[in-house]
Amino acid sequence: MRSDDAVVPEALRRELEAELAAARRPSGGDPGTARDRVRDAEVALGDRADPTPEGRRARLAAAMRALLRHRRPESTICPSDAARVAGGEAWRDLMDAAREVAAELSREGTVVVRQHGADVDVTTAIGPVRLARGPRWEAPAGADGVAVRR
Repeated sequence: MRSDDAVVPEALRRELEAELAAARRPSGGDPGTARDRVRDAEVALGDRADPTPEGRRARLAAAMRALLRHRRPESTICPSDAARVAGGEAWRDLMDAAREVAAELSREGTVVVRQHGADVDVTTAIGPVRLARGPRWEAPAGADGVAVRR
């Protein structure tokens, strides 16, 4: 049993568990990509819990990538989804860190940050933002039809 299962909201936990199961299915795709998918889902779920601030940031990033992988390619997530995964009831305390992690992922091109459908800089955006797959998110579909990041 995962040490942090109690803090991950049920709907998000189910999504992450489905992503983990999909990542573990043999698909004939790139084994490195499968390992990345498994690692992200496990870290997001708390299997590799690291209680340090760096560990919490890694969990936020893993949750963002895993949730975006699990959803349709055109879907977006809210940084608060990752904060809820990593922080449970104290998720609001992680929102600054979640936005900082989103900024890092945006700088590397893994995600784009949007507000009202337009790309924005999360460091200057005021109010709610959404995260989508970015230009460096190479997403060929695997045998299971789920897009993956390399």
